This record gives sequence, C-alpha cells and structure tokens, in this order.
Amino acid sequence: MNILAINWQCIKNPMSGGAEVHFQEIFKRIVEMGHTVTLLACEFEGAKNEEIIDGIRVLRKGNRNTFNFTVKNFYKEISSQEQFDIVIDDINKIPFYTPLFVKEPLLCISHHFFGTSIFREANFIAGSYVIFAEWLMKFIYKKSDFVVVSQSTLDEFKEKGFNTKKFSIIYNALDHKYFHFELSEKPAEPTVTYFGRLKKYKSVDHLFYAFANVLKKYPNAKLKIMGKGDFRPALEKIAKELNIENSVCFLGFVKDEDKCFELGNSHCVVNPSMKEGWGITNLEANACGTLVISANSPGLRDSVKHGESGLLYEYGNIEELTNCILQILDDENYRIKLSEGAIQWAKSFDWNTSAKQMLAKCEEVIKN
Repeated sequence: MNILAINWQCIKNPMSGGAEVHFQEIFKRIVEMGHTVTLLACEFEGAKNEEIIDGIRVLRKGNRNTFNFTVKNFYKEISSQEQFDIVIDDINKIPFYTPLFVKEPLLCISHHFFGTSIFREANFIAGSYVIFAEWLMKFIYKKSDFVVVSQSTLDEFKEKGFNTKKFSIIYNALDHKYFHFELSEKPAEPTVTYFGRLKKYKSVDHLFYAFANVLKKYPNAKLKIMGKGDFRPALEKIAKELNIENSVCFLGFVKDEDKCFELGNSHCVVNPSMKEGWGITNLEANACGTLVISANSPGLRDSVKHGESGLLYEYGNIEELTNCILQILDDENYRIKLSEGAIQWAKSFDWNTSAKQMLAKCEEVIKN
C-alpha cells in the first residue's frame, strides 16, 4: 500500500504535539509492516525540504501560516508523480478541505475541535476564522471516513450533525519498551508535576493557584513543570505573585531518558487543560507508576479512569483540584492503590495495536 498523508507539522517541528506523536507512532509501524508512507507538512527553520524519519518520507513546503493555502497544489504536484492507494488527512488546526480535490480514497483523522477554546490562544479575528473553518467541515467532510482518538471527539462530531457510522476510534497509546510499568519510590517532599506544552488553553495557571493552597499544609512541597511553550513567562509571573516561586521548578523540555524518572518521582501528575483530543501525557505518567489528577474535560476524561488510574475534577474548580491533591498527599495507601491501577490502565494501550487498527481502517476505506 502506498499512503500519502497531510498534516500541518511533522514530528520534528518544534511546535509538534500529541497529534504528531499519534501519526508518527502509528505510521512508522505501518512502514515496518511493508507499506510506503509519504507525509506532506509545513517547513520550519532549519528543516530540510525532504528527509526520511522512521521510514516515513517527509516533504515540506510553505510555512506555518500559509501551509493550508499550499496543500492543494502540493498534493497535485506529488500525486502527478506517483500513484497513491489512499490519502490521510490528519486534521490538526485549520482543515485542508481535502474532499474537494483529493481523487484517491480518503481517510481523515481528527483529534478534537478547537471551538471556543481557540480564544484562549488567539485574538478575536484569528479565533473566529478557526471557528468558521471548523463550521465548514460539516458540509465538506460529511461523507468522509474518519478516525478519532476518543469517545469525546466522536461525541463532538455527533453534536455537529456528522453521520458517525463511518467513524472509528483508534486510541493514542504507548511504546511499551520505553516504560517500566512499576511503582517508584517517591521523594520525601511531596512532589506534584505538570507534563505538557505550556499553552494558555491548557490552564496550567489553575494548578499554580491550587498548589499555593497545598503549600499551606505541606510547606515543603514541590511543583515541577515539564515542558515548554509561550505561556511560561505568564506562569513565572503568577508564581511570583503567589509567592511560591521557590517551590516551583521549571524543567523545560525533558529528554526521553529523563522523562520516566521525573514522572515516576512524582506523587501525582496534574492535567488541568480545558480540552484535549485524548491526553497521551496522562498515559505516560501512568506507565511510570504515577496517578493523574485531571480536569473532567473532553478527551482527558477518556484517558483517566476516575477512582482507578487517577481522579477527575470539575474544570476550573481550584478548590476541588486542591482537595484532590491533598487527598493523594494525605493518604499514602490510596495513592498507591490508584498508582497500581494506573499501571494496569496504561498497559492496555499499545501503539502496535493502534497501528494494526489503522491499517485495517485504510484497507476498509480502499475496498469501499
């Protein structure tokens, strides 16, 4: 099978996130199964126009702001040079509206709609453009086959009037060889960790306000922030305003070899985001033997089993988040119980399974 995929970004793009991990982990395994995959993506500083990453041929053209306007001609150029069996439209940001011009069988991947959450990141004009672009999808993509990454995303499509009979859920997962799936000894000082990009819509500031309350009972507690992003300066300012900067450690980007140690060394990981497609960082924390306290938000509620692999709280409810953290720090036996449950939950997600499911979906779309 010769597969052509389109995504705004490749895995090497500095702005890549969970959507790019999902694509790379699944399709590099499809390459290993004997198939060919070509990815069209935007350029970024220092990037080559063409390279091979994990067996996937990556072709780049156009920058982050213009890529959606170059996709149609980019596709026509490459499809005139070789024959593809299927095209994958990995919808992650502004849709490309591929049903209007792709002639091969088409399979779309969607992680979530931005909806009004875009206004946490963009101004009114840019945010309105994104919302309008997503609104058009129900007309242009209404007959397309889809893969989504969670029940929450599937529910969003239902609410928007899509016929979800042509939809399949293929979950984000883990590469089991990188995780130890066992409990680690925790440090003497209570340690709370955030792991993910530092973006405004991820609401990491909520954790800072809750942690300030936690310090009143546990003055030696530490808050570790793993990840980078443009919201970091605002978070540093909030830490100073709350007078907690001496208890907060910004680790920045953490290499894979250090990630498991930091996650396993935490009493709990907190994910306060207002919306996600799934929440792969939750699974990674679980695989390192650490429970997750997460906002009961679309996507995140799918990746946390409340009372088994962690706890869910009402998004934006600082008091409830504070109480969840204190519950974990106060009761070691309960923390261990949830952490053990988290390990078993994480074990059930494997990229090899997801890749086989994606390949089967591709074959189904081509056949039909």
